[in-house]
Amino acid sequence: MKKIALSLLFTAVCSGWLAGAAFAESKMSKDINELVGVRYKWAGTSTNGFDCSGFTQYLFNGFGIDLPHSSKGQAQLGEAVNKSDLRAGDLVFFNTDGKGISHVGVYVGGGYFVHSATNQGVVFTELDDAYYAKRYVTARRILSDEKYEELMTDVAE
Repeated sequence: MKKIALSLLFTAVCSGWLAGAAFAESKMSKDINELVGVRYKWAGTSTNGFDCSGFTQYLFNGFGIDLPHSSKGQAQLGEAVNKSDLRAGDLVFFNTDGKGISHVGVYVGGGYFVHSATNQGVVFTELDDAYYAKRYVTARRILSDEKYEELMTDVAE
């Protein structure tokens, strides 16, 4: 039930608070919603299990974008983005081990990001969650404006 509620929240956030009776879904929200609940697996890069960078690598590969299988490597790509300017699809990075960037997720809008958490697998988490807020390091914009528009456009069911 929680997965369904969060999926609906993500769809609504990424679709700009939909008007009308029917829910629409973008390519990005559709792909993310299909991955929510996949278990965590150290060094995992498939739907059999993901680590954090394996999840973002797999997701963006589906959009035709090649990312390295390393949160530190992914943090070197794209353009730096201020936390106040985040948009859906931006990568958000955290220092969870005290040694620099060690965790990555995808900002989905409305103050949430999706990531593969060690004890939960692929989940939505609030960016201002106490644990992650104090470990936030930076964000990077990987998607061009054109690719962003393509991925955020509603897809037919």
